[in-house]
Amino acid sequence: MANINIALVVAVARNGIIGRDNGMPWHLPEDFKHFKKITWGHPILMGRKTFESIGKALPGRTNIIVTRQKDWHAEGAIVASSLEQALIRGSGQAKKLGVDTQMVIGGAELYRQALPLAQRIYFTEVHADVEGDTTFPSLNHDQWQERERQDFAGQGNNSPAFSFVTLDRCG
Repeated sequence: MANINIALVVAVARNGIIGRDNGMPWHLPEDFKHFKKITWGHPILMGRKTFESIGKALPGRTNIIVTRQKDWHAEGAIVASSLEQALIRGSGQAKKLGVDTQMVIGGAELYRQALPLAQRIYFTEVHADVEGDTTFPSLNHDQWQERERQDFAGQGNNSPAFSFVTLDRCG
């Protein structure tokens, strides 16, 4: 199998917010289903705080957690001390699983580090400005081409309208 691709999976509000108080500032059941469909059977890489906000290893995926804390461990997960180490482990796991992509699922620091390396972004555009304390790095839109878009209407107060957008790196 050729090189293993890197994809980011992220939901971002119109004002760049991706989180609040170590959680998501919206409730979008369709986004959870979409996330599961995209990531199922793939290695997923996340920071320790993201893992702790989820509360457990996600089934059906190889969970790789990046932390600088020595001796930290999590049941059902592989621990790495850096994004570089996580990508090496994720690449090996992807080859074992017979898939060509490993997925970075957060948080903000891992997104910042992985963005220059990613070939694809599975981007949920949340069509609202929300309060939060965590942001996604700004994208240079000249470097990304929209491959697919699916729009959804809002479902009330905490469920704004949103779109699933697949972006591929140009070139």
